Amino acid sequence: MKGPQDFLAQLQGQFGQFVPDMARAAREDFETQARATVMSVLSRLELVTREEFDAQQAVLMKTREKVEELEKRVAALESKLQDN
Repeated sequence: MKGPQDFLAQLQGQFGQFVPDMARAAREDFETQARATVMSVLSRLELVTREEFDAQQAVLMKTREKVEELEKRVAALESKLQDN
């Protein structure tokens, strides 16, 4: 005849098998929710691809060079005006 100890041991064994399944389901649910949250945050950010970034950086460098050239020309013109 089985006693309460046997019943508790059997119940504990069944619960022990159930807990890993619950833990795995909880982990998978957490991962899914975390992934959705990260994707939501990323979608709200104004991100650009590396190619777009490099292209804009090249435009900025060219613009900077033109500004420096124009600054030199303005300085030269100002110098000529002061000499006259």
